[in-house]
Amino acid sequence: MSKIGKKAIAIPSGVNAAVEGQKVRVKGPKGELALVLDDEVAVKIENNAIAFAPRGETKRHRAAWGTARARVNNLVQGVTKGYEKRLEITGVGYRAQVAGKKLTLALGYSHEVNFEIPEGITIVAPKPTEIVVSGIDRQKVGQVAAEIRDFRPPEPYKGKGIKYSNEYVYRKEGKKK
Repeated sequence: MSKIGKKAIAIPSGVNAAVEGQKVRVKGPKGELALVLDDEVAVKIENNAIAFAPRGETKRHRAAWGTARARVNNLVQGVTKGYEKRLEITGVGYRAQVAGKKLTLALGYSHEVNFEIPEGITIVAPKPTEIVVSGIDRQKVGQVAAEIRDFRPPEPYKGKGIKYSNEYVYRKEGKKK
């Protein structure tokens, strides 16, 4: 039995959820999201909650059961609260700037790095050394934050680079004489 899969997702007020076959649509105050689930999971709405059940007893069916519930829960939380990832930039002369639909990063390369902000994602730079990526789709927010971090990941000697605000960079001791 999946501990996560057997819990039904309560639909908050102001959120509309609809199930059409294997497609789940969730509409809330922040927007609308849809997800097509695997055939291994049965989904239905009952008592103002979204319930899930595996269609078989194999290991794959049980794994898909918990995963489907977690992904639909992410949709419900996304349309009600939204998601955000915070990134910090460390390094002399390293900075970020948002202009229109473009994020410009100065990361110590010979050129500035320009990043096109995808549809459905909001990026703000409250300080030149801080980036906030937000949106309603958890997967998309995490993917965009990871792509930005990949331009200059933190290095272990001086800690220079882009890191998540809650990330710990293991520091190494430099060369000794």
